[in-house]
Amino acid sequence: MTDKESQSPAPLRGYLFAALAAASYGTNPAFAVPLYDEGMNPNSVLLFRYLLGIPVMALVMRMRGLSFRMSRSDMMQTVILGFLMALSSLALFESYRYINSGIASTLLFVYPVMVAVIMTFLFHERFRLSVAICLAIMGGGLALLMKPSEGGSISLTGILLVAVSSLTYALYLVLVNVSRRVKSIPTSRLLFYVLCWGSLLFGGISALGEPVTLPSGGGGWLRLSALALIPTVISLGLTSRAIQLIGSTSTAILGSLEPISALLLSIIFLGQSMTPQEMAGAVLIILAATIVVADKQVDRVILHVRKFFPRRPD
Repeated sequence: MTDKESQSPAPLRGYLFAALAAASYGTNPAFAVPLYDEGMNPNSVLLFRYLLGIPVMALVMRMRGLSFRMSRSDMMQTVILGFLMALSSLALFESYRYINSGIASTLLFVYPVMVAVIMTFLFHERFRLSVAICLAIMGGGLALLMKPSEGGSISLTGILLVAVSSLTYALYLVLVNVSRRVKSIPTSRLLFYVLCWGSLLFGGISALGEPVTLPSGGGGWLRLSALALIPTVISLGLTSRAIQLIGSTSTAILGSLEPISALLLSIIFLGQSMTPQEMAGAVLIILAATIVVADKQVDRVILHVRKFFPRRPD
């Protein structure tokens, strides 16, 4: 890309859209945690979030002239993706009950590294040195986040829930990446059906005994509507547009604003705090994820540095 191209309006809009998408997705805990304080449970919050998002996506599809029809095989793909996304959302929202929501959002950001590992070992992608470096950095970050600070404690349940959320989301991304059928489905249509199947899953959980709880007033319904609109429809829509303008790598790198946004909002609006140790761990995890999504550029740098350290002759 030339200097003139990098300064053209389209790439600038792409970077802005990617940053806004990441920041808006980081609003999840700021809207969800107050709903817990009102007496709602995570399953109910997500049920209403998905149900409120469905008509919005239906309207978007109508505005774009997209049909709701799909073949049976394509529909089965959306069922799998819908359940994976719903399980990821449920595990993350449950984790907010056990650990600092800002830390949970940071731990979730290990999913790019998980995607790289899955693609390497299950789909035989070339193992890159940058992935090994990221695993080491991420391990250091996890060690700092999971090590209790002086006089404090860490919930293993919360950590495991975020791990499940990261893994299911990584599997979602892998399926989107490797399935030609999924790639052929327009993003708006895919998201519409993902929300539909997720709603069915949350509804099924309620039918099995999890009570459906309602917000206490108008403010609660406003938060639910904001959850359906900002970190769901707006975030995913801006992400798709950013990928079209600047590519998936640049969009993914700017995704590091997601945990930063969640951390700041949790501190400002939820009164949560982080120790210097936890902050250092968060920085390492964000750094690891940023490196793995910028793998090609990082590998080029590593190869360039190697030139200054020639091998010794045998």
